[in-house]
Amino acid sequence: MRLPVISGKELIKILYKKFGFRPIRQKGDHVTITNDKNFATVPLHKELDIGTLQGILEDCGVSREEFLSAYQQL
Repeated sequence: MRLPVISGKELIKILYKKFGFRPIRQKGDHVTITNDKNFATVPLHKELDIGTLQGILEDCGVSREEFLSAYQQL
């Protein structure tokens, strides 16, 4: 299944609710999030490019399947 086109805010919400990430700082339109093991910077754009989304998920240690499952539960 393909990754959905979502905004940075939606991605942060999913990572917060399902994977325990929280924001630690914001500079301009980029938010850095952590779960105390992994860090990632999420741009607050209206639509994230698929490559950007894949890179953020990789930085977070979240597999494509885990993300899609969490996305569908919202």
